[in-house]
Amino acid sequence: MPLTQSLKRTAAPILISRFVRLEFGALGRKIARAFGYRTPTNIALEEIKIPDSALAIKTTELVEQCSPLYLLNHSIRSYCFGVAISRQLNIKADLELFYMAAIMHDLGLVSPYDQYEGSFEVAGAEVARKFILEQGQTTEKADLIHEAIAPHSSVGIAHKKEAEIALLHYGAGVDVIGFRAEDIAPRTRKAIVTAYPRLQFKTEFTKLLDYQIEHKPNCHIAGHCALGFRGKIKDAPFSE
Repeated sequence: MPLTQSLKRTAAPILISRFVRLEFGALGRKIARAFGYRTPTNIALEEIKIPDSALAIKTTELVEQCSPLYLLNHSIRSYCFGVAISRQLNIKADLELFYMAAIMHDLGLVSPYDQYEGSFEVAGAEVARKFILEQGQTTEKADLIHEAIAPHSSVGIAHKKEAEIALLHYGAGVDVIGFRAEDIAPRTRKAIVTAYPRLQFKTEFTKLLDYQIEHKPNCHIAGHCALGFRGKIKDAPFSE
């Protein structure tokens, strides 16, 4: 699997076209749901199992050591939302690999990994890949986790890739801007947020992105924020 080595700021016209397609897709799904078409089924939180293998636990501990709780909870919610969407869209994935990608996907936003000169998505992907290899896992698994993390914010691209990559894109998208939130039953969304509180996530996460843009004006997320991404975070269907 070819690895994403870098991510640059996407040109505004390209990004605008991707966002427009995203908005039209969301509108179509919302209209369909309003007419009762493919209404998502409620999933009890107990059905969304957090992997508890030795490797999954060790991966979680790595993130706990360097991430504030609001960011750790975001990563867990991204996994839970992704699992819920996988049920709705009938996507089959290796949930342990997906979990490890989800829990590590924002490592590039926290010290000491936020000093990487490129985009935080690739920084986090490289840290995750190295960690997985150090645990004696195969290159194939390490590469898949890398590629789930590196393009997770790439609108119009990530959802076309392997199941674990698509689910991280969807799950994080739900939590950050409400992307594909309509594919998850409201009761399921509420249960996930109750179990893993947001803790002023919108405000705190925006600060992390602002830091990235200030120090790396040509990073990938800078293009998103120049086109109103902060507003999308603010308008996500969560109170904080």
